Amino acid sequence: MYGTVVSQEASVQFGYLDLFSPEERQAVQVKEGQGAVLLCAPPPHYPDELSFRWILNEFPTFIPLDMRHFVSQITGNLYISKVESSDRGNYSCFTSSPSISKSVFSKFIPLKPLAERYPVPAIRWSRKGKILPHNHEVRMAGAQLFIPNVQFNDSGVYICEAENHKGKDSHHANLSVEAHPEWVEHIVNTEKDLYSEYTMSCIAKGVPKPQISWLKNGEPLDGTELRFSRLTSDDAGMYQCIAENRHGVIYANAELRVFAKTTFFYAKPVYPLLAPKNGRVVIECKAKAAPKPTITWSKDTELLSNSSRMFIWDDGSLEILNVTPQDEGRYTCFVENDWGKANSTRPLVVTGKLQPISNKA
Repeated sequence: MYGTVVSQEASVQFGYLDLFSPEERQAVQVKEGQGAVLLCAPPPHYPDELSFRWILNEFPTFIPLDMRHFVSQITGNLYISKVESSDRGNYSCFTSSPSISKSVFSKFIPLKPLAERYPVPAIRWSRKGKILPHNHEVRMAGAQLFIPNVQFNDSGVYICEAENHKGKDSHHANLSVEAHPEWVEHIVNTEKDLYSEYTMSCIAKGVPKPQISWLKNGEPLDGTELRFSRLTSDDAGMYQCIAENRHGVIYANAELRVFAKTTFFYAKPVYPLLAPKNGRVVIECKAKAAPKPTITWSKDTELLSNSSRMFIWDDGSLEILNVTPQDEGRYTCFVENDWGKANSTRPLVVTGKLQPISNKA
């Protein structure tokens, strides 16, 4: 490979996890049967990934996760549904950073269930205009809707309705599913002829829609698609297609080589080509050249052109229909471009057989 490619950007930062604030935490008072949220408020840290558990009264008595207790691994908050008198105690948020193997815990937060009992509501979940995902789970006595392995078709407005003999209430939440970029189509190493046309394109999927950008030998290029109407040697190099959204960035690398070749023939035939009388024959012109050459044909000393019986194909092959004895002779293919010229001659012999054949040179 010839040229320059750049890697994805990388930053170096030391991990840390500070101590919790030394300030006393206020007590949380709720009626029995009511839900409670204890805020963790984790201290400054890097990287973002933390794991959270809660201590009850003393270490290492951790709160078990069950139908009534849930710890968010995003905020660290502890959610308790339908508080009972047995939930009374002092709670501390225990926070760990796996990347630096360090843990800290907060000041205790007293939870004080009140004797006055809160009428326990019945909770129902639904999705606006659609049924709930088939694999959903309702946890924490109905207070939590869990959807594993979220897919795009799980998007929508979810409704939580709570009702008891005092009344009812509902809340709506919009779930929007997003995804990091993935390639649908990307560039690959390519060899093209001088002065030919070529288009480089990349297609990536993701939500939000990824933005496409380009680099050539490490330098930015304009546009989301690269079109070459007439390739030159200056267009050769290392190209990179970059797809990016807020969830990530991906790179595709490819080398473009632009060739200029003097015309030449390969597998040059020396034996006669047989064609059946009244049949059809194709004489190939097997030449390699870049840029694309012009191709002409002659029979003996006569220059040929397209007619009702003879056609010169786009690839340079000569086709003859309704072959007659007068078509016998020496056929020469002439190839020429800016870098040179060449020719190849082959005799054609007409036979009395009627079956059609195609002879490849």
